[in-house]
Amino acid sequence: MAESTTRAERTGPAQPRLTAVRLGALVPADPADVADGDADLDDTEVRDLRTDTLVWSGRRRLGSSRVAQLAAAEWIAPGASIVGSVLEEVSVVALGGRESSWRNVEISQSRIGSAELYDSMWRNVRFSHCKLGYLNLRGAKLTDVVFADCVIDELDLGRATVNRVALPGTRIGRLEPAGATLTDVDLRGATLADIGDLAGLRGATVTIDQLLDLAPMLAARIGIRVE
Repeated sequence: MAESTTRAERTGPAQPRLTAVRLGALVPADPADVADGDADLDDTEVRDLRTDTLVWSGRRRLGSSRVAQLAAAEWIAPGASIVGSVLEEVSVVALGGRESSWRNVEISQSRIGSAELYDSMWRNVRFSHCKLGYLNLRGAKLTDVVFADCVIDELDLGRATVNRVALPGTRIGRLEPAGATLTDVDLRGATLADIGDLAGLRGATVTIDQLLDLAPMLAARIGIRVE
């Protein structure tokens, strides 16, 4: 038992298992089809699309596709399925994707103001160099997810099930993990300004320096005066 504990402490939490997205030949999309509809978009390239609103219905799928330089005030996509796809330089003020599914997806150099993705499912997803305002993942299920070098103003993981997630180089203004189930969640590379329910961090790994940074917050929450 002692040997097993020592090994776990030495190796740390299990890291996300990511598979790179590989795209084949892509067909340029009709902007009208992208902006509004329920027909699936497979093997498609969406580039330089500017629109006020995208409305996707019928649990629309984006499969094995690339979306680049998309700008929209609102993207409404409840139950959408994003599979084997790449999103680059996407700018969306409000994303509504409750109960959506994200599998084998890479998102880079993108900005999303508010992302309502509660009750969604994520597997093998990588965010890199993205700016996210409010990311609502309440009740979501995340497995093998990385946020690398991102800025997240508020990350809501309330009641989420989170497994093998890492946040290297990512700054989080506020993290809310109330009621979450965390397994192998690596916060060691993240900067955390504020945390809601500290008990919800059970199952996460932090560094000694991070723990010391959290000490004043811990003391205040339980009524300890430090002088």
